[in-house]
Amino acid sequence: MADTSGPSSITERLAGLRLPGHIAIVMDGNGRWAQRRGQPRYAGHRAGARSVREVVEACGRLELEALTLFAFSSENWRRPRGEVRVLMELFRTTLDQELQRLHENRVRLSFIGDRSQFEKGLRRRLDDAEALTAENTGLNLIVATSYGGRWEIAEAARRLADHAARGEVDPRSIDEDAFRGALSLPDVVDPDLFIRTGGERRISNFLLWQMAYTELYFADTLWPDFGAEELARAIEDYAGRERRFGAVPAESLQSVRHA
Repeated sequence: MADTSGPSSITERLAGLRLPGHIAIVMDGNGRWAQRRGQPRYAGHRAGARSVREVVEACGRLELEALTLFAFSSENWRRPRGEVRVLMELFRTTLDQELQRLHENRVRLSFIGDRSQFEKGLRRRLDDAEALTAENTGLNLIVATSYGGRWEIAEAARRLADHAARGEVDPRSIDEDAFRGALSLPDVVDPDLFIRTGGERRISNFLLWQMAYTELYFADTLWPDFGAEELARAIEDYAGRERRFGAVPAESLQSVRHA
């Protein structure tokens, strides 16, 4: 029997299905994965980095438009100082190790969140990575780090208020499109599919504006055990749903017309 679990075979498994254009993922469960193995929490974060590589590769093979990963929330700064330090170092080393590979595979890399929280060297790395990959035409890989959905909405409101105060925009003209343009992802299609691993059933302050009509999928699998196989299952589940965006299903509309 052919292997359907790796990134290279996911295209065959999902051939003919309706694929999401943009997937957003909360990568939860690294700490619990390590604790169940009697290992320190940072071992789980390092194991989770391997899952990131496999999922990014799989999404690239599927030729999806965008993948957004929730790497570090604005609330995560409250974690123990030692764990935060390990996470920042892992973030830095993973970026250094993977950047050239991502660039060679035409991945465009973007970062959203409050960069002012990072030390200067890391901010420079993020800027350089975005500049290097800016013209790439493959998967748009968006990494949300030091990010919170409420923070993003507040920042957008503050930005629009500044424009209005300077007379650059009429406050009465601010509509949903204008507000969207002030957000972190103005030119990226809203997520079609949201995945959260680790068994929790909540979105945890992630892309609050953009996920108004996103399909939600919750997996019990801890993130270090999540790979192309689990990703395929989530996409298969998504492909079987009817997306209505608040409208009436076509068959129901037909029955009303002929009543």
